[in-house]
Amino acid sequence: MDFPSKLIENAVGELARLPGIGKKTALRLALHLLKAGTDTTASLAEALAKMRFEITYCRTCHSISDAEECSICANPLRDHAQVCVVADVRDVIAIENTGQYRGVYHVLGGVISPIEGVGPTDLHIDSLVERAAAEGSDVREVILAISPTMEGDTTAFYLSRRLRDLPSVHISTIARGIPMGGELEYADEITLGRSIVDRQRQVS
Repeated sequence: MDFPSKLIENAVGELARLPGIGKKTALRLALHLLKAGTDTTASLAEALAKMRFEITYCRTCHSISDAEECSICANPLRDHAQVCVVADVRDVIAIENTGQYRGVYHVLGGVISPIEGVGPTDLHIDSLVERAAAEGSDVREVILAISPTMEGDTTAFYLSRRLRDLPSVHISTIARGIPMGGELEYADEITLGRSIVDRQRQVS
């Protein structure tokens, strides 16, 4: 693809590195920003820079946050006895959009995948166990809301083994309204919400 300007070529190259953005789409976006007012481009650049350098992670659940503790963990109206364990922040967003869940979360940061070199120590599993086992902990239920893939099931099995010796905590899994091999973030809100409501207690 030939470009009339090296600056456009550089911008297209950077935009095309984003997932799902090809060279043609990247060119359309670059030309749109070029035609837009300078305030629009400056606001976009500032928002992206702030997102990248100022966002932190919640010290309790490891979700993205603007402060040391995210708005969900800091909300006294949420049910802190229920902890929904998810692989990724995108899953938190997907479940929140259902409006069916009022507990709190724990973000693992991925799933166990030996093929990709991801083991239990690479995930936020120890902090989950510590959170549930801590003296005076409010946690009474851990909901495993992990995509039903081979890696997801392996992760859920490992978590259930780590948590099963905590007598005051019972483990449940979301109902299989999510198809085998499916990803939570792509499930429709009704199916995902029903999966949370109809979760099943995990049998160790």
